[in-house]
Amino acid sequence: MHGSTAAEEYRIVWEPSEAQRRGSQMAAFITEAAARSGLDLRDYAALWEWSIEDRAGFWSALWDFTGVVAGRKPDQVLQDGDSMPGARWFVGARLNFAENLLRFRDDRIAILFHGEDGAEQRLSYAELYRQSAALAAALQDLGVGPGDRVAAIVPNIPQAVIGMLASSWLGAVWSSCSPDFGSDGILDRFGQIQPRLLIAADGYRFKGHLIDLREKVREVRTGLGEDCRHCIAIPWQRTGPIEDALDWDLLLAETTRPPPFAQLPFDHPLYILFSSGTTGKPKCIVHGAGGTLLQHLKEHRLHCDLRREDRLFYFTTCGWMMWNWLVSGLASGTTLVLFDGNPFYPEPDTLWRLADDLGVSVFGTSAKYLSAQEKAGVQVRGRLPLEKLRTVLSTGSPLAPESFDYVARDIKPGVQISSISGGTDIVSCFALGNPLLPVRRGQLQCRGLGMAVDVFDNAGHSLRDAPGELVCTRPFPCMPVGFWNDPDGGRYHAAYFERFPGVWTHGDWTILTPEGGLIIEGRSDAVLNPGGVRIGTAEIYRQVERLPEIQEGICVGQRWEDDVRVVLFVVLRNGATLDEALRQRVRATLRDHASPRHVPSKILQVTDIPRTRSGKISELAVRDTIEGRPVANTEALLNPEALDQYRDRPELRQP
Repeated sequence: MHGSTAAEEYRIVWEPSEAQRRGSQMAAFITEAAARSGLDLRDYAALWEWSIEDRAGFWSALWDFTGVVAGRKPDQVLQDGDSMPGARWFVGARLNFAENLLRFRDDRIAILFHGEDGAEQRLSYAELYRQSAALAAALQDLGVGPGDRVAAIVPNIPQAVIGMLASSWLGAVWSSCSPDFGSDGILDRFGQIQPRLLIAADGYRFKGHLIDLREKVREVRTGLGEDCRHCIAIPWQRTGPIEDALDWDLLLAETTRPPPFAQLPFDHPLYILFSSGTTGKPKCIVHGAGGTLLQHLKEHRLHCDLRREDRLFYFTTCGWMMWNWLVSGLASGTTLVLFDGNPFYPEPDTLWRLADDLGVSVFGTSAKYLSAQEKAGVQVRGRLPLEKLRTVLSTGSPLAPESFDYVARDIKPGVQISSISGGTDIVSCFALGNPLLPVRRGQLQCRGLGMAVDVFDNAGHSLRDAPGELVCTRPFPCMPVGFWNDPDGGRYHAAYFERFPGVWTHGDWTILTPEGGLIIEGRSDAVLNPGGVRIGTAEIYRQVERLPEIQEGICVGQRWEDDVRVVLFVVLRNGATLDEALRQRVRATLRDHASPRHVPSKILQVTDIPRTRSGKISELAVRDTIEGRPVANTEALLNPEALDQYRDRPELRQP
């Protein structure tokens, strides 16, 4: 039914040259790992097997290969290595996250910022160090120290990076959210973690409009209460002063001697990230400094082959984990390209123009963005040379095979297309790209090094070439330290380890292919179950969105006559009509290219689809709405008003 080994469906669309393979950092690491282990690690498959069998040996080799800066080396690399959760990594080590990201202090460009309104900034590594040091000294004077939370309401601007570096310099815990959140949504997050200090921009620009943040900041400060002792205002849009706030520019102008980098344990908290919160208040996921650093160094240096001469771009906000992932590129000495604004403003090809102008070599975005670009008819091949671009990264949702074709055909031929997948839960990836392996359309290239990724059926047995639950069967360093305000670890355990004891269950419905690639078919909790057969929603979206009349869709299961029936809602392109002829074409497309089980019982039109603030469609919110259940936390949605179109639809009360 899935056709996961069909030659045409998953044909090779990119392959590295022999010179690219030999010159990659992955190849250099294989040589070093083979020498250390005494094993014949002749290819990636052998390296991956070693990385999960000898986890202490692998992660120790990676520590040395990537040059982790540490005040004290570990006494033991892995303790209680069979406990999941419970394993401890690099016991006895002392390090500082900011020190590792600021290891380069030269005149190379660290950050290139570009706003939708044409605003530009550039910072060298030397200047980034100076400004981070100045802010760290100021924060220390304000009483910020190890374990204190620093919260930020900031656009994706250089000051966000500096704020994070200054906080982690002192061992404080950084947590940020995008300024487009409502005050209630921000308080649902920051109210749980009781920050000592708030950093806030005075405004931002989106789609040509200036949005004043001062009233929102006032409401958040009132909600946080006296625990939040100070506020630092970034005069980003010069909308006016924020009441009772310290001025960012004045603090950075002071020439105080920088404090020493706080040398802290490997698992000292670094970040608090938040789940999407569509089923209740967002979970506060605490990530440790050492695990985040080592995992990101592995993904950047080995899987993305990132180097100092590269320019790394990811379209993200400060409320999505890809911002945290992007910023870690500093540890590899690369140049970060930051963009803030609407990616379709003033033109649909804005981001490709930016990549061309600034010489981006690794371009990161979401699957939905690439799909929307194709729907909008964006074609830059032959118009923008994109000379430096060698890799396009995509995440957020499964990347359809047709989007691989689109990038190769209309963006740049010969570029490596890396679909990557992991999440907020691990602030990194389970599966991603590889400079040694071919890219097959519709597939993620490989399981990440050190990640014992498998696919289980309902009984906990391994599956190959059939859909099941994505799991990780052995501990890894970037597992969360825990959840905030979860003293006995009960909520943490329930989130990942309840389904299969001692095994991380991630919640993705996945196929592990014979070639070692992965096909992710959607979230497990959104999987459809008509007649007892489990179907990933991504299969339906892929087929439906091929039709030129349909811009996008969202598909849910509705309880009906002791079973579940599939209901598809579609947003049409301008001028299209959802008549019976189009409905029949949708049904025929799904029947012919997927299976009869994929054909929806109902096909209904809407003009908007509810999304989380990181841009992911929210099937759970739609399912709860059509079943008459309250949506637990509409503040987690970017556009909660969209749910009105799904509520009390008379068509859903009919056979």
